[in-house]
Amino acid sequence: MREVMPELLAWWEAGETIGVGTVVATFQSAPRPPGASMLVGPDGEAVGSVSGGCVEGAVYELGQNVVESGAPVLERYGVSDDDAFAVGLTCGGILDVFVEKVNRETFPDLGEIAADIEAGRPVALATVIEHPDPAWLGRRMIVRSDADGQRSGSIGSPRADDAVADDALGLLASGHNGTLTYGPDGERRGEGMRVFVWAFAPPPRMLVFGAIDFAAAVARMGAFLGYHVTVCDARPVFATDTRFPGADEVVVQWPHRYLTAEAEAGRIDQRTVMCVLTHDPKFDVPLLEVALRLPDVAYVGAMGSRRTHDDRLARLREAGLTEEEIGRLSSPIGLDLGARTPEETAVSIAAEIVARQWGGTGNRLAGASGRIHQHPNVVR
Repeated sequence: MREVMPELLAWWEAGETIGVGTVVATFQSAPRPPGASMLVGPDGEAVGSVSGGCVEGAVYELGQNVVESGAPVLERYGVSDDDAFAVGLTCGGILDVFVEKVNRETFPDLGEIAADIEAGRPVALATVIEHPDPAWLGRRMIVRSDADGQRSGSIGSPRADDAVADDALGLLASGHNGTLTYGPDGERRGEGMRVFVWAFAPPPRMLVFGAIDFAAAVARMGAFLGYHVTVCDARPVFATDTRFPGADEVVVQWPHRYLTAEAEAGRIDQRTVMCVLTHDPKFDVPLLEVALRLPDVAYVGAMGSRRTHDDRLARLREAGLTEEEIGRLSSPIGLDLGARTPEETAVSIAAEIVARQWGGTGNRLAGASGRIHQHPNVVR
């Protein structure tokens, strides 16, 4: 929906009615990802794409019908070769497309969501796309990732709202759209209700400092968790794309200079996590001086032995950092999982980041009681 938001918002503000078709699930070699949308405008205009041209004609016709009837429809394209030929889906993929009617009456909160997107404020939109009770279809809930997990609207019941809100926050954290499946009243172990979540947030950043073997494993883990991963090291012989295929970018620069420039450019925010793996004072102390003085970041962790940690703390105090600033540092980095290999260490680091993000303790769930999912500690 993001790519068609300007046209959608303009028609909505003018009081027009629009048919909106959105890819909510894909299988095999489908050409467009979940979240891709196509509009059927008030004068018959078609804006956007759900399949790169394959099934636009069929979705356009369905959009016109939905505008007239007002009843949302979930349609699958590409189930068989015959069906694929009939609608032009020749790539062999399968698309689930949800088509709904949008105007000021059916979607009064669209303006607020558009404002959040424009301002870069993370917001998730959850919509019921399948349910045994037709009255639930098209119901929406808006979820924002503030400290209280603020939400507005309702999926249909308090139980369903709680389940969907928890999962929507998880998708919002990683910046991924997705279709969620529940029982009819939001039961975790059940089927019957499907909810599509648009997660309007750029992927959070993971900055990995130190081009070592552990960094390659951490970069792969960061990408798996949905982060935009940057590896930074001052040594060009080590900081190469070949050594870090899991990273989105590899930067050759002194770490503290790179971080200072990124912060001044406004590219560091309260969702950013930093993993300092250099365990070399000439790199990590100047870097941590910058990192720990940033007012809002999600996580700063530094690798090293107990002796390295104690030496690092002494150097940071000598550099003038306060105890409050030093208290933001997770060192030695990671949870105590008994990790040995780079891959196991990456899991322990990722586990600590997730625990810090969502208020987890790191203890075994089998020995705990009460609510499993907690409210987030940090906006992502």
